[in-house]
Amino acid sequence: MRLLISLLVNGLLVYLCAEILSGVGIDGYFDAVIVALLLGMVNFFVKPVLTLLTLPITILTLGLFLLVINGAMVLLVDWMLDGFYVDGWIWAIVFALVMSFFNLFVGQFSVKEERK
Repeated sequence: MRLLISLLVNGLLVYLCAEILSGVGIDGYFDAVIVALLLGMVNFFVKPVLTLLTLPITILTLGLFLLVINGAMVLLVDWMLDGFYVDGWIWAIVFALVMSFFNLFVGQFSVKEERK
């Protein structure tokens, strides 16, 4: 149940980001939920491999290259889904930053279950 709620909230955040940013577009809320699902899957499977492969340049840029990797993940989802549009690298990086900020903000309100 928690996974479904998280997916729906992230879909809402994707939809909100697409409304705020002029370089990002989405066809509807259902597509936003699919984008949230695909972003989660891409970040789970592809991002660790890319991060490991680009470790030298990430260290050289003091971690700033991770912004490029996050933008690449957004562009990969853009390529995978027809209802999601990103105008380029800059908008993909800005979208990833705004989504991270929104997730940080929403994460502050999440209720932690206590273990007994």
